[in-house]
Amino acid sequence: MHPVLSAVARVAHDHSTSTGRRELLPLAPRFIDTNRAGFESSARLVALCVSTALTTGELLRDERRRLTEAHQTALHLLGSEDSPGGAARWWLPVLSPLKWSEPFYRSFVATEHAAEAVAITARAANPDLRLRSLLKLCLASQPKPSCSASAQKSWS
Repeated sequence: MHPVLSAVARVAHDHSTSTGRRELLPLAPRFIDTNRAGFESSARLVALCVSTALTTGELLRDERRRLTEAHQTALHLLGSEDSPGGAARWWLPVLSPLKWSEPFYRSFVATEHAAEAVAITARAANPDLRLRSLLKLCLASQPKPSCSASAQKSWS
């Protein structure tokens, strides 16, 4: 499972009511084979979660700043923003030559950004519906799983 998608699902589950958790269960099979390397998938998930959180209502000044910087970094990695926001200005140039920037972003930075955005979204009215909708959007944003070579052989 993709680490950012996993973080989104965990936080959505943790902030849902018991009824909301039961309504999340049918989504579980869609998480299979979602782990993809590369900035695009992680950045798309962060941008989606942050955009949703920024529309949920009142945010603390620090929350708004962190989410805005996370959004800038995600858009930069997606190729539509000139410079990354926040601490990414420092770690991207240092880790990129070592080829560590993508795993670092996917495993640590993006998971934290997405988790904070989902937790903020959960504070809005009707959190179960909002969290389930956000999780569905996140799943829909992921590339469709491809058949493995062994599965393709068995169909031949």
